[in-house]
Amino acid sequence: MQPKPLMRGFADREFEIRTANAQALMAQQGLAGILLMSEPDVRYFSGFQTLFWQSPTRPWFLFVPVDAKPIAVIPEIGAALMRSSWLDDIRTWSAPAPDDDGISLLTELLAPLSAKNARIGMMKGHETSLRMPLGDWERLRAQLSGLEIADVTGLVQGLRMVKSAAEIEKLSHICAIGSATFARVPEIISEGQPLEDVFRSFRREALGQGADDAPYVVGAADQGGYVDVISPPSRSPLRRGDVLMLDTGLTWDGYFCDFDRNWAIGRADDLARRAYDVLWRATQAGIAAARPGNTCRDLFNAMSTVISEMDDSGGDIGRLGHGLGMQLTEQPSHAPFDTTVLRENMVLTLEPSLSYGDGQMMVHEEDIVVGAAGVRLLTTRAAPELPMI
Repeated sequence: MQPKPLMRGFADREFEIRTANAQALMAQQGLAGILLMSEPDVRYFSGFQTLFWQSPTRPWFLFVPVDAKPIAVIPEIGAALMRSSWLDDIRTWSAPAPDDDGISLLTELLAPLSAKNARIGMMKGHETSLRMPLGDWERLRAQLSGLEIADVTGLVQGLRMVKSAAEIEKLSHICAIGSATFARVPEIISEGQPLEDVFRSFRREALGQGADDAPYVVGAADQGGYVDVISPPSRSPLRRGDVLMLDTGLTWDGYFCDFDRNWAIGRADDLARRAYDVLWRATQAGIAAARPGNTCRDLFNAMSTVISEMDDSGGDIGRLGHGLGMQLTEQPSHAPFDTTVLRENMVLTLEPSLSYGDGQMMVHEEDIVVGAAGVRLLTTRAAPELPMI
């Protein structure tokens, strides 16, 4: 029997639960609502999913009251799609309108709260931005001077960190597609192939395996190891003795995988083999430490202890993994500064890295879900020894 195909989108109940959870926290904090305007936050509470966010021309707003369904204030071009969501109250304007890009509609919506000197929340913290012109924000604040603006970064990010069963199902699906794509790499690339063509072959394979898109494909290849993992690919051909790394964020129905794999081309020196072994074992230490009640700092320390066998720099890359979901990287961070407590159904990457040799580096990454009884790998675990192509 063919497996039952996954449903795209979510049932309305998913958004009802998300909104109710947020409203309970809002009530505790004395908030009349929260105003959201970034793509993943708007989508989290509405289900509004479109590539039109790639355009910076138009702002999009979602207000989540403490006691009612969210209200969308959006450009008319998005009205038909938003009406297909679970929302009922959708207010639109003809955009772009530089003189009044939704400001009058927002003012009308929030003016009764301003008159009561109400307190509303907005995202002010790390990994957030004001997705509207600063001048429009200043104008809005002048017209709504009675509002107190509180920071709800922790509230919203805290909700999004813990995934529902339906979200985990989507994440598991895209991780399986990524794993199947990586498994095909030894068959679709070869020595002498330019790195640019390696990237293109990987993207084609990912789409063929069922990914909706491959918006993030990075990597590197060089003799015995690589020195950079974020640059665009060159036309340099793969050579015998290179270590090749590919790191990908594929998407399915708006959810990302994010993991990498390393291979040796033709042969591998002892230093590269050792680096791979240390990182594989560091990942195992992270898997063992990723249990409810531990912190992200605990994860960092568990992986760093193993990494220090070969590299005692203390994690110069800044962190050794992060959250995963509607964004390639989400909160929290596995870093010394992050004391976020792990909870069941958090989806995380474990991403230990180290430096070795003459300025070379290696990175390894897996995607996991934290469970009450232990970690469940969403990715097919990498081979314990550096694979050869």
